[in-house]
Amino acid sequence: MRAAAWWQCLLMTCLALGSISDALAQEYPTKPVRLIVPFPAGGGSDIIGRILAQKLSERLGQQVVVDNRAGAGGSIGTEAAVRSAPDGYTLVLASTSEIAVNPGIYSNLPYDTVKDLVPVAMVASTPMVIVTSPSLPIKTATDLVAYARSKPRQVNVGSAGNGSFTHLAGELFRSTNGVTWTHVPYKGAPPALTDLAAGRIDVMFSTLPAAIGMIKSNLIRPIAVSAQTRDANLPDVPTATESGIAGYDVQYWYGVFVPAGTPKPVVAKLADSIAQTLKAPDMIESLGKQGASPGTLTDAAFAAYVTQEVEKWGKVVKESGAKID
Repeated sequence: MRAAAWWQCLLMTCLALGSISDALAQEYPTKPVRLIVPFPAGGGSDIIGRILAQKLSERLGQQVVVDNRAGAGGSIGTEAAVRSAPDGYTLVLASTSEIAVNPGIYSNLPYDTVKDLVPVAMVASTPMVIVTSPSLPIKTATDLVAYARSKPRQVNVGSAGNGSFTHLAGELFRSTNGVTWTHVPYKGAPPALTDLAAGRIDVMFSTLPAAIGMIKSNLIRPIAVSAQTRDANLPDVPTATESGIAGYDVQYWYGVFVPAGTPKPVVAKLADSIAQTLKAPDMIESLGKQGASPGTLTDAAFAAYVTQEVEKWGKVVKESGAKID
């Protein structure tokens, strides 16, 4: 009899906790929400983050405030999110770099991107675009391969930094096509693109949002995009596959994550709110102007995709030998 009473009490407690959790989710949010962007203002992550923050504020009925926490390839801002209270009031807009690349790049990363963060929603994805200095005789991706083979280690390929996604996207292309060149790391994409336009470096593998302005101004030359289909912003630029570079399909994605332990009903409400926000025509238009497409994966599918990406880019990092201590 006592056992039956104990089980009945336990059941009632669970039901009560479930009701409280559901009530919290229905009330959430009751105050402003912080969206950490782990990079400086002006870059691709910041642009996407501010577009999302504005539209999500309207959907949630509370202001979503962007908090730029730059440093260590996005690790500082991501760690700040991991260490924050798991209550839904601190989100982080993390990308392929912070989630899938940094675990292999940083030997002492103070958090586990799979265990310590919960994927909420993929916000956007963009192909990488291979851009060159207009002064070079390179018009296609196959031209780049031929040029690099004719000048071993003489082609200077810039990146946003050692171990950055722009570096590894180039490493994947280089190893796939059996060429050698010289990697020139910068402190961020903007200075690298500026030097590319000035002819101080030869090539860069850039995210489209970071490079689209210079491309439209004819300061740098786009020769290929890394997706399987052409980008609407660059309809005349072929994919790498169309150019004869088989198997080079690279997407750079941005997603919202929360600290592990965040109540599931709150995560579900955030996921639904972001999904509805991404369907809005003005949101699609705003992302499109930056060369990005809104995410369409469910939260479960996004979580599975994140795990796959961590494994994929971990291998690329290992093969490249890139490390930051």
